[in-house]
Amino acid sequence: MLRVGFAVLAVAFFTISFPSAYAGDGKTEQPPTKAPASQGLSGSDLYAINCNRCHEQRYPKEFTATQWTTLMLHMRVRANLTASDAKKILKYLQGQAGN
Repeated sequence: MLRVGFAVLAVAFFTISFPSAYAGDGKTEQPPTKAPASQGLSGSDLYAINCNRCHEQRYPKEFTATQWTTLMLHMRVRANLTASDAKKILKYLQGQAGN
C-alpha cells in the first residue's frame, strides 16, 4: 500500500515539475493575418457561394430591400460572414430586390 502511495506522489511530482510540452515564452511574434480570400469577389459571387451551403439560393426579387436587410442580419450570424462580405451581399440583393 505504501508503494502505491509513493508511486502516485512521484508521478504527481514529475508531472508538475517537468511539463511534457513547452508552451513558449509568449514573446514570439504571430504571423500577420492575411486578407480574406473573398475580398475580390462580388456580392453575387459571395451570395452564390455562402447561401448555397445550407439551403437553395433565393431569388433576390422574392423579398423587398427592407426584408433583405432583416434577413441578412440573421443570416450573417448563421453563415459566419464578415462585415465586408455581408455588406457586399446585401448591396447585391437590395439592388435586385422586388420593391
